[in-house]
Amino acid sequence: MKQLLPIVCAAVLACGCLKDDALNRPFTTYAPVGIGDGHVLSDPASEGIDPDALWNIYQDAYNDAALWPMRSLLVFRNGRLVAEAYPKDPDDITTRHLIWSATKQFTGVLSGIALEEGILQDIDDPISMYFTTELDGHGDKAGITLRHLLNMRSGIAYENDGIGGDTDEILRQKPGNITDHILSLDMAAAPGDLFKYKDGDPQLLASVLQKTLGRPMDEWAREVLLARIGITNLNWVRYKDGTTLGGFGIETTPREMAKLALCVADSGRWNGQQVVPEAWIADMLTAHGTTSSGYGFGHQWWIDTQRGIPFMSGHGGQFAFIVPYKRLLVVMTAFPNTQDAHQISATEALTVVDRIIAACD
Repeated sequence: MKQLLPIVCAAVLACGCLKDDALNRPFTTYAPVGIGDGHVLSDPASEGIDPDALWNIYQDAYNDAALWPMRSLLVFRNGRLVAEAYPKDPDDITTRHLIWSATKQFTGVLSGIALEEGILQDIDDPISMYFTTELDGHGDKAGITLRHLLNMRSGIAYENDGIGGDTDEILRQKPGNITDHILSLDMAAAPGDLFKYKDGDPQLLASVLQKTLGRPMDEWAREVLLARIGITNLNWVRYKDGTTLGGFGIETTPREMAKLALCVADSGRWNGQQVVPEAWIADMLTAHGTTSSGYGFGHQWWIDTQRGIPFMSGHGGQFAFIVPYKRLLVVMTAFPNTQDAHQISATEALTVVDRIIAACD
């Protein structure tokens, strides 16, 4: 957790002047570079994308005031990397940055693997099956199920935003025990009744997994998921009590983030091997509710139901958009610690995705 705190504090100080200092380098090429990380490289024309249209899209993205925080833009077609650019720093190709809430999508995928391996028994299990002592004194949480946690419907009055909010308290490492802190909060609604996007629900999922595994969730994740899809350049932060963070906390690169999205896009397969159950992927990417932003929400994954695009999303503008009907993946990352209007929104990023879709045959 120590890695997160100086970054967050620096962001508060830098937010006001960041835009003036963060000028893009001139756009010169989108040709991908081989770095031996397992990605198969190709070019737009070979994969059925108009190269001239794509060039214009990249050039416009570099000059779009709404996209000034953008640090990377990658395009994959047919599972191959056909274009990439790093407007701020060429070293971003291998430098890890926080992806914040896009961590939740890793947690969602891992939940499916845990169900297949019998670590979790059933999605409708109450958390009381796993928290045998943790619920002492918190009996009002006994009816919360794994499904409620996956769908952000626990009913717990957890607050993401603001100084003094629960995420702020956790970032400052004030609670001694992260699981007990969340379980000790009041209930704002009955389990299942109310959708509320919050970091507490995926954190409880991570805590359930870690309790059942008997070891850190991120350690297990490296064996059953990360290593199997070739993700090596990733750091997953644990809280001070040793619990892996489930709602945020991953630092990685755009190329590594893309590997998870490519696996999901291929129904849980990687290089022809089934890594995540195909049935879980289908259920995970089904909208089980609609958020205030108008996007659907599945099992820790966002879904643009109008476009038919599931996506990863993290604070600041960390995105991976899967376009299944075009065999397309678009990854965009940005400065991770900008606030409010200085973030790239999903709506703004999707305007770029729409143009890339139009450039595909």
